[in-house]
Amino acid sequence: MKETKVIVIGCTHAGTAFITTAKKLYGDKVKITSYERNDTVSFLSCGIALHVGGVVKDPQKLFYSSPKILSDLGAEMKMRHEVIDVDTREKKVFVKNLETGETFEDSFDKLVITSGSWPIIPNVPGKELSGILLSKNFYHAQDIVRYSKDAKKIVVVGAGYIGVELAEAFRHNGKEVVLIDIADRILAKYLDKEFTDILERELSEKGIRLVLNERVERFDGENGQVKKVQTNKSEFEADMVVLATGFKPNTELFKGKLNCLENGAIIVDEYLHTSHSDIFAAGDSAAVWYTPTESYEYIPLATNAVRMGTIAAYNLFENKIKYTGTQGTSGVKVFSYNVATSGVNELLAREKGIDYDVIYAVENNKPEFMPEYEPVYVKLLYRKNDTVIIGGQVMSKADVTESANTLSIVIANKMRIQDLAFSDFFFQPYFNKPWNFLNTVALKALEKINLNN
Repeated sequence: MKETKVIVIGCTHAGTAFITTAKKLYGDKVKITSYERNDTVSFLSCGIALHVGGVVKDPQKLFYSSPKILSDLGAEMKMRHEVIDVDTREKKVFVKNLETGETFEDSFDKLVITSGSWPIIPNVPGKELSGILLSKNFYHAQDIVRYSKDAKKIVVVGAGYIGVELAEAFRHNGKEVVLIDIADRILAKYLDKEFTDILERELSEKGIRLVLNERVERFDGENGQVKKVQTNKSEFEADMVVLATGFKPNTELFKGKLNCLENGAIIVDEYLHTSHSDIFAAGDSAAVWYTPTESYEYIPLATNAVRMGTIAAYNLFENKIKYTGTQGTSGVKVFSYNVATSGVNELLAREKGIDYDVIYAVENNKPEFMPEYEPVYVKLLYRKNDTVIIGGQVMSKADVTESANTLSIVIANKMRIQDLAFSDFFFQPYFNKPWNFLNTVALKALEKINLNN
């Protein structure tokens, strides 16, 4: 059997997962060359705030692989090499060695696009000032730690997961922190108001100034260093600014060559082929099939990336394993609260025109006869016409976040409210109640639903 030439563009989570799996499956039958413009692989950017806050002392522990590990598996790791063009018809890539400036071409039988994503940078005056930082890769983490040591006043732009986690880390370090978002709530893409009201109060009580429903319009500086952040309503002093305003796919090379969403995320089929049968895409460069809405969406998560990279390897030569999609399941810790969500929230349900209903409940995580127990805030979204569950959110000072994984499976399998209400969960007073809180909230929803219709 002729050796198959496989080129991998980018090597963070999806690329690492693909290479690891493909070499285990096919060994010397595949010649894998990875072109990565950085000199690291597999960095867990979700750990940046943990490093900044001192929870993870050594940032090297945020890597779970390395170029050497992948080389030892038999892959040719071309670090500090950037793919600058791709000819999908002739199956060629054009590469620049970022160390020497040399350019050359390479050919492939199969191409795997795992080029990831990059932070969205607001196009406002002053964005080039020193002290305005991003939060994505290992080098960003180092910059944030270095700059924040001497900074007293830090502004974080964007109140998604990364922004909220960084604001908390900076506050733990004794900094004055302002958290700005254009939305009128923090974490608005993930959680509904019942949850964000509590979390906003928590952040404010811990000393973080929340500036919501305001848009950053300008950064002002002195001697090239940022000093002020100007919004459409306010002005804030800043020794340092972190931009955490979301991500976009690194797919400019494939515009007009492969089918993509409007934002550039590459559309893949259920076996992760792009519109070119010998080209795969996985991770943050790809659109994902979002099961609650049955539509292609852009949901950059490390969990999606490692699954997709692994599945692409299995399907390299024949279609063996379907990628069944994602529920966008995710979680965050905000000071004393543990939060997790799966599927749609009300904001997205309305955007998608779904005729839905909700049920919200507050239930204790253990029997009240136990010496300690905590309230659990639970919300379910379900379609009115068939009671199929399409979203769920959980929050507590107790760690109940694993229940979001249960909700993910519930949503993936299109279970109904009545199915969840009577699902079989174990009971032990140290852990839960005879009716699990997921049962309880679903039972409460049944009171609203007329099952005779």
